[in-house]
Amino acid sequence: EAFRRLISHAMPCIVLTADNTLPDEQMAQAQARGLPVFRTPISTTRFMTKATNFLEDQFAKQVSLHGSLVDVYGVGVLLQGKAGIGKSEVALDLVERGHRLVADDVVVATRKHDVVMGAGTDLVQHFMEIRGLGLIDVRAMFGIRAIRFQKRIELIVNLQLWDPDQDYTRVDMIEEYKDVVGVDLPLVRLPVTPGKNITVICEVIAMNYLLRHYGYNPADVFAKRLRKKMKGPKGHTLRATEYFEQDVE
Repeated sequence: EAFRRLISHAMPCIVLTADNTLPDEQMAQAQARGLPVFRTPISTTRFMTKATNFLEDQFAKQVSLHGSLVDVYGVGVLLQGKAGIGKSEVALDLVERGHRLVADDVVVATRKHDVVMGAGTDLVQHFMEIRGLGLIDVRAMFGIRAIRFQKRIELIVNLQLWDPDQDYTRVDMIEEYKDVVGVDLPLVRLPVTPGKNITVICEVIAMNYLLRHYGYNPADVFAKRLRKKMKGPKGHTLRATEYFEQDVE
């Protein structure tokens, strides 16, 4: 009677752990309700942990993003921008310099708690399309050390064609973020001009992110140095003319 009341509630299935079995009468009741009964040799605690992790992964918020995801110095950098701007070329250059490709063209972003994990699709995996060259297999060409199957997305670099009317961050005083599946990720707008080494700049962006993660902000250090410079010998703030005269001296 207790088992009949139990299965009268809406449930997807019953899982028997530690190799337990149902008596014939209870099994007949489950079959009469069309309720699947599964059995596993592992303990209840282990099964609950595995089932919880599996369900969290399967029902997590997920979205497909257009871009290239590269592990740069341990930082997951998502390269985005208009088609043909050179995202794949920059990602390929980063791989050639020893960094690791996670996904190109289509990045599947999955939210796990407050973290956004990025991975490639089963079809594309670590193939990369280079305009004018075609498809290349990064894993076959550069080896297993040049790839990762998933990586946390920690910042976004948006490649943009240089626009003289656009305001770009210069001293890093203004922080910008982009919402990805409910998580705000730092966004860097990087203007692209002929002769600019975008690959090196992406490496510097990743290293600067690591510095800020460990408490060092170059913009704050520069601002404190500037405020100190603008104060006179007795600690009073200089007028503009006095500041420039002292600077010349």
